[in-house]
Amino acid sequence: MQPPGARGILRRISAGYAKVLDVLLVATVVSIILPVTLQIVARFSDFLPRYIWTEELSRFMLVWMIMIGSMIGVREGTHFNVDLFHNLRGRTKAAMDILAALFVLGFGYVFMIYGWEFTDTAWYRISELAELPLWTIHIAWPIAGVSWIIFAGERVWDDLQILLHGEKAES
Repeated sequence: MQPPGARGILRRISAGYAKVLDVLLVATVVSIILPVTLQIVARFSDFLPRYIWTEELSRFMLVWMIMIGSMIGVREGTHFNVDLFHNLRGRTKAAMDILAALFVLGFGYVFMIYGWEFTDTAWYRISELAELPLWTIHIAWPIAGVSWIIFAGERVWDDLQILLHGEKAES
């Protein structure tokens, strides 16, 4: 058995990261249920006090849920994708996928660079109601940008192999 090359190792790391993101997505969906439920019950009943922190925690979890979902969507090729030419195959499809991925890479770069600046403004600030550190929500933007670059870059590599070597190219 031949030892895996650097590309194989990077693919395994990327796949492991994607599995972690899958678990985190489930965790955010599950964890948003309690504060939202508390909000709803408190609005329509007198026996439960109205907790203000639940709204803020729900917002934090919603942002993370959206960002993690977008990262997974980029990896699976289902996010930022409008399939206008669904009959394309082979090299033509690979070329169009590369063109679309260039936009994802561009947005990933913007999210990474400006997201870091956004996070940098929040290191020593806290949210007003729940007193949560604001960097915990702001850091979602650069993490999403880096993840998009990794996952879109992987897809571009695969499409380049198809473009250069045809349909039977190995990833």
